[in-house]
Amino acid sequence: MSVVPRAHRRPTGDGGNVPPTLTYVLADAAAIAVSLGIAHLLRFGASAALLPGPNVPYVLVAVFAVPVWLGVLALAGCYDRRILGVGSDEYRRVLNGGVHFLAVTALAHFLGRLVIARGYVGVLIPVALVLTLLVRFGLRSWLQRQRRHGRYVHRLLLVGTPSAVVDVGQHLVRSEWSGFLLVGVCVESDGRSLPIGARSIPVVGTPADLPSAIERCGADSVAMTTEAMPGELRSLADDLAATDVDLLVAPAIADVAGPRTVVRDVAGLPLLHVEEPTFTGPQRVAKELFDRVSAAAALLVLAPLFALVALVVVVDSPGPVFFRQTRVGRDGRRFNMVKFRTMVVGAERMQAGLEHRNEADGVLFKLRTDPRVTRSGRFLRRYSIDELPQLLNVVRGEMSMVGPRPPLPAEVELYEGHVNRRLLVKPGITGLWQVSGRSDLPWDESVRLDLYYVDHWSPTMDLTIMAKTFSAVLRGDGAY
Repeated sequence: MSVVPRAHRRPTGDGGNVPPTLTYVLADAAAIAVSLGIAHLLRFGASAALLPGPNVPYVLVAVFAVPVWLGVLALAGCYDRRILGVGSDEYRRVLNGGVHFLAVTALAHFLGRLVIARGYVGVLIPVALVLTLLVRFGLRSWLQRQRRHGRYVHRLLLVGTPSAVVDVGQHLVRSEWSGFLLVGVCVESDGRSLPIGARSIPVVGTPADLPSAIERCGADSVAMTTEAMPGELRSLADDLAATDVDLLVAPAIADVAGPRTVVRDVAGLPLLHVEEPTFTGPQRVAKELFDRVSAAAALLVLAPLFALVALVVVVDSPGPVFFRQTRVGRDGRRFNMVKFRTMVVGAERMQAGLEHRNEADGVLFKLRTDPRVTRSGRFLRRYSIDELPQLLNVVRGEMSMVGPRPPLPAEVELYEGHVNRRLLVKPGITGLWQVSGRSDLPWDESVRLDLYYVDHWSPTMDLTIMAKTFSAVLRGDGAY
């Protein structure tokens, strides 16, 4: 089997379809340049813009700092096109770059006898990290918008059995913002297309006809499911080595792949080791401390807003300001979750008469135009302001800032075996479900996201979700 080299294949469209690395380099350069200015002004003041250092002018330090910063980011893998715009690894690499920059500065000080004010360095590196992370966050939002319109994406051909292709393809179709556009499938099928998610993906050939299929759909990436034979993968890898076509392997354990998987070499045989999820330990203690301290601080800062919202709720409809509802927390323990009241008094008793209008699947009950919701409640729900009193639940240790959606007891009674894993951690005020569609998510997708969080939690993931929550709330998508 041979694959046509890129030079002789049909072009895939939009300018190479890879993230614009130069844009990232220029943005990072701007971030470090602004950081240098801030550090100089804070350390020496506006009147000392050209202040010379003890043995090297600070202007010269700034000139060299920009390429050094870009260099350490490059060495940390921050410009790897595979991580741009997806996952938390991009942010981790930026933090690693900051550590490398500090190491370079220390070496320049001790080996090159370069004297730089400690206050200057102490301001420069944290500010550079913060600005670079903010720039990366903004670029990620921009890049994901571009990808939703088919730009800067990899045109992906998925190969395997129909069942495996549909299973993997559903993940890809749901998240085309991540940079992979599914343009065709190679399966043994008599049909001309295969329904995957909300799309109909053309069948462009069979696994035995892969070279022609790649040419036919203009793919620049090929993903094989793990149901392929090892010899087939090796043969395909050899054929693709001389081309610009990327080869990926979609594991059958897609829902546990990620930070828990590590490739280990055993006597020359690569084995995919799946580590146990972490539910205890120092990181969990740090999460607990962060949750309670940040929730207490947020309650103090938001006290004026709480008073204003309480007044609006009381004026809009008779009844209490807060709504308390029994929810199920970690290990199945029940607690009273607190929210601002957004419905008329007695709304729970009215639900039975509305069940025939339920628009949600699974065990949930949702109505886009719920007649029980008050006028102020619609606004509070759209921007998730009604959820803010749950900070009290976080302070009491019943909830977390980030976690799975807090379920009702009636929902838990309908859980199937694997869904009960949601109860291994505390429920959260926000989570992957909040930043991925909120009430618009189907039940199965909501469960998948919650279980993914349970098994792959990390401090970096929490911070990423919290940052994404602000934009999700401002958009108001899926909130009703």
